[in-house]
Amino acid sequence: MKFIVSSTALFSHLQAISRVINSKNSLPVLDCFLIRLNDGTLSMTASDNDTTLSTSIETTEYTGEGAFAVSSKTLLDALKEIPEQPLSFEVNETNLEITVHYLNGKYSLMGQSADEYPQTPEMTADTTQVTIDAPVLLNGVNRCIFATADDELRPVMNGVYFDITATDITLVATDGQKLVRCKSYAAHGEDKAAFILPKKPATLLKNLLPKEEGEVRIDFNERNASFTLQDYRMVCRLIEGRYPNYNSVIPQHNPHCATIDRLAFISALRRVAVFSSQAVSLIKLNLEENSLRISAQDIDFSTSAEETVTCQYSGTPMSIGFKSSFLIDILNNISSTYIVIELADPSRAGVIIPEEQEENEDLLMLLMPMMLND
Repeated sequence: MKFIVSSTALFSHLQAISRVINSKNSLPVLDCFLIRLNDGTLSMTASDNDTTLSTSIETTEYTGEGAFAVSSKTLLDALKEIPEQPLSFEVNETNLEITVHYLNGKYSLMGQSADEYPQTPEMTADTTQVTIDAPVLLNGVNRCIFATADDELRPVMNGVYFDITATDITLVATDGQKLVRCKSYAAHGEDKAAFILPKKPATLLKNLLPKEEGEVRIDFNERNASFTLQDYRMVCRLIEGRYPNYNSVIPQHNPHCATIDRLAFISALRRVAVFSSQAVSLIKLNLEENSLRISAQDIDFSTSAEETVTCQYSGTPMSIGFKSSFLIDILNNISSTYIVIELADPSRAGVIIPEEQEENEDLLMLLMPMMLND
């Protein structure tokens, strides 16, 4: 089996799918790429047994066809140093010796049998299908992924929840302290459906989607989901279980509303948070007529700080405590110039929304308060 392929095209595609490979694998063959030549198309696959990512490129010349597995680290490290040029691969199908010829030299390495490589799960007939524009999906995943949990006791919280209806698609993530709900009216399904995408495949999507244009097709059933992009296809095992009723935890009547410059708020929070207790990172927000006082203290080290930023607020004075790192994370994942904080009382969650929602989007973030001593 022989084929000739562009070095940079091969390297960029292999590097993209290599992110799925774990540093330690239960099966040694999972340290490898599965490479298959069929009718001039070179298909490449990487897997960790739960998530499989595949892509393909066209060869410029080829003879024969077949498949082999090859060490991902060795191949990537070797290709990284080669500038753009044609690479000629020769694979001895009896002993799986691979020879790669390039401009001034050659590489020799050993492959493994493709038969040992795990099969990609086939999507059965009972699948649900939706299509969503790549930028819309990227936006939703980007907004949500930071709020996913790492909780062994509640695995359903460790992913991004896709809530699909006939009018919209809502992406939700929560770790019990913060919650993100990103509703997009630019995409919808045929009927009501839902699935929970684990954090790792969501992160892989986040890395693949910026280069994508057009639509992403999602096929899913109770166990697996398949994401078909322009150049890549990802099949992953879903998290099984019931996702919490996220709408029930969002406070509906919040009489205290403040509009604040987002970047000024983040800067003030970062300065003041330095002086909060390292253990709890508590910062106190004190709302008064058109001003927001941010304060923090660490009693153990006798340090404290406070700063006032202007805001639009005309309600009764109110104080509430939040974990500073969570609040900064939330503000960093909103893109509008001004944000609105909606509060009911110091014991109920604060709702944070952009002052102006983006087109066809309804973004809401929520943060649970921390108890204040005073």
